[in-house]
Amino acid sequence: MALVGFLALTALVLGDWAPIERIDVTVSDGLRGYGTDHQRLVDVLRVATDIGATLPFVAAGVVVTVALLLRRHRREAYLCAAVTVLIPVLWGIMHAVLHRPRPPDGFVFVDSNGFPSGHTSHAASAALVAVLLLWPHLARRGRALVVAGAVALAVFVGGTRMLLLAHWPTDVLGGWLLALTVVPLAARALTARAHSHGRE
Repeated sequence: MALVGFLALTALVLGDWAPIERIDVTVSDGLRGYGTDHQRLVDVLRVATDIGATLPFVAAGVVVTVALLLRRHRREAYLCAAVTVLIPVLWGIMHAVLHRPRPPDGFVFVDSNGFPSGHTSHAASAALVAVLLLWPHLARRGRALVVAGAVALAVFVGGTRMLLLAHWPTDVLGGWLLALTVVPLAARALTARAHSHGRE
């Protein structure tokens, strides 16, 4: 479902579908006004938004992968490694080939194409992997807290990218959908592989 949504959104964005452009411009104009009136918040978000940058994402992925391997949780380690590689690679390819300008005169300057949002896809992917890794080991209350934290992280980073005018809202939506596509597919592929090996 997420894959269909991502592909549909990509087609609409690249086709310059007028309703999407109107939504993007309207929301971004409102956020521009809000950011202009709240410069201190903008200054804080310029720093905070980088928790979703590529370097922290990859570094955290490597650390968690190694830790899982040392504890002999191989399937979980493979999932973490796969997502750590796939998300930046796919995002990088799409930024190279999908020519979509970012909002003009943003509160941060980024010299690259905008769709989908890399920070958002990194944060959402990390959040999803955390839920998948921790879910089997937690009781109901712990699971609720982890899910709430994961959603908060993904929404926060996506929100910062919009408020800083680093991305259009649909770029952020694309980042969420990319994560919702890649992480479950990677998890299913690894589960199927484990089951097939178990039957041998």
